[in-house]
Amino acid sequence: MDALDQAILRELQSDARKTNRDVAAAVGVSPTTALDRTRALRDRGVIRGAVLDVHLPSIGRPVQALVAVRIRPPSRKAIEAFRDWATSRPQTLGVFVTTGTEDFIVHVAVADNDALYAFVIDELTLRPEVADVRTSVVYEHLRSTRIDPVG
Repeated sequence: MDALDQAILRELQSDARKTNRDVAAAVGVSPTTALDRTRALRDRGVIRGAVLDVHLPSIGRPVQALVAVRIRPPSRKAIEAFRDWATSRPQTLGVFVTTGTEDFIVHVAVADNDALYAFVIDELTLRPEVADVRTSVVYEHLRSTRIDPVG
């Protein structure tokens, strides 16, 4: 990635809905050049899409939690079965497959503490491959909206 690619990436990360003309003006190139470079970034898989940022409390999911899960036996079959199940749940925002004490961290958003308890106790712990669960309620979720390339 050269300096122009990085500048285009910065502009699109600040607002993925910017027009190509606005991106071109911001980085100091013609709209054709900006469009060609943006398409090349997509073709190379650097830009994989745009994500809609939803305010979770506005859609009835104000409670977030990180649920650490340990799988037993630690086999590919058990891990893939849990991964597929966890990603299919409507409560799930994200699934991290990890090393260390836990095999997974599942990020969920639910309506209230009762819904969180029901998810963990009535759904998650009933999975035959789940050996242990630790739940941490998220007080505040802060995300970086800009990620700069290394180098």
